[in-house]
Amino acid sequence: MTTLATRTDDLAELRATVRDWCRAHVPTDWRRAQTGVGDAEFVAFQQAWFQELRTAGWAVPHWPAEWGGGLSAAEQMVLYQELAAADAPRLVLAFVSIHHAAATLLTAGTDEQRARHLPAILDGEIWAQGFSEPEAGSDLASLRTTARREPRDGGDVFVVNGQKLWASGALHADWCLLLARSDPAAPKRRGISYFLMDLRSPGLDVRPIRNAVGESHFCEIFLNDVEIPAANLVGPENAGWQVAQATLSAERGMTMLELAERLGNVGLRALVETCRRPDERGHRPIDDSRVADRLAAFDTEIAGLRALCRDLVERHDTGTDNAAEGPTAVRKNHDRTASGHAADASVVKVYYSELLQRMTGFGAELAGLDALTVLHKPASSGWESGAWLLDFIGSWEWTIPGGTNEIQRTIIGERGLGLPREP
Repeated sequence: MTTLATRTDDLAELRATVRDWCRAHVPTDWRRAQTGVGDAEFVAFQQAWFQELRTAGWAVPHWPAEWGGGLSAAEQMVLYQELAAADAPRLVLAFVSIHHAAATLLTAGTDEQRARHLPAILDGEIWAQGFSEPEAGSDLASLRTTARREPRDGGDVFVVNGQKLWASGALHADWCLLLARSDPAAPKRRGISYFLMDLRSPGLDVRPIRNAVGESHFCEIFLNDVEIPAANLVGPENAGWQVAQATLSAERGMTMLELAERLGNVGLRALVETCRRPDERGHRPIDDSRVADRLAAFDTEIAGLRALCRDLVERHDTGTDNAAEGPTAVRKNHDRTASGHAADASVVKVYYSELLQRMTGFGAELAGLDALTVLHKPASSGWESGAWLLDFIGSWEWTIPGGTNEIQRTIIGERGLGLPREP
């Protein structure tokens, strides 16, 4: 029989193991080395760090054990706490691959699709997400990219035409999760199909979009008669909306475990260090009781965020336990989402993004004019790099992906509080 004491001892052993590994493997001075680098250096660094984590067994702890994961929620908390405490680089480039693509494949993919792509992701295959479109971002069901089924000698294909927007990392990606309208006559949520699209396909044009801090990880994808084999359809034809819910819930579920720890161990720590630096008159912001109160409030909010994340993950899986059921799990996952999972995940997403904005905004306020002189932040950091003005500008992106915070509040109201839908 496994007792609480036994489990606690196991976690303590895991913590010591991860801590020792971090001392030996986290790249020294990686923040300086990754500041101002070009795309090639960023990709090479991210791929190498991913393989370091993979060798240790910690690149995809949230995946099922048979695919290289298998850590419990408590074990993942320990892992992410220690990685954050060691200021290890974040897997920015592999985010969509190991979370969104994996959740889609494990929840609704075929055995062949899982066998083809999950090992490839572990080998470094990079994925982007082709959901949003011009005039179809938060109202995703209004997307207009079309997929027309046509016969070919080697099997049916879908011929895709349209445009995708805000596809993070698409310039470096090999594959794309794609939503397209396959039945224009059906109600808008019932005529969408979900595809795995090879970004090397003829007819594709990927163009980077330069953002407010000078980075270009956002991209547009233009599709002109792009052919996708029918074997790359995920779930039933015209049931892509339900499949997409598994992908979006992954963004607001297990991924937040790591982000919450990063915000506390890296973001708050950097904020405290900023507050301890004396200004030109020798005054330290942390000696001001109002500043100290703000720091204490942030610490309390982060503790609440961590508790919310852990509760969410422990009470609701992300659909990966249904992988063996294949496409039939899509409806099961959708029903579970509709019954409350989406509302819980939306609470976490709103909480995290707005706390991030407040913290980075406070950091920029404290840094003052000095914040304006920082032109680059480490390429392999997130929005908690300590380059406060750039972090603050970048933090606003977190209120948009996966559905804007306004959309999240609607989900919370309707699915969490049972408020009536608008007529």
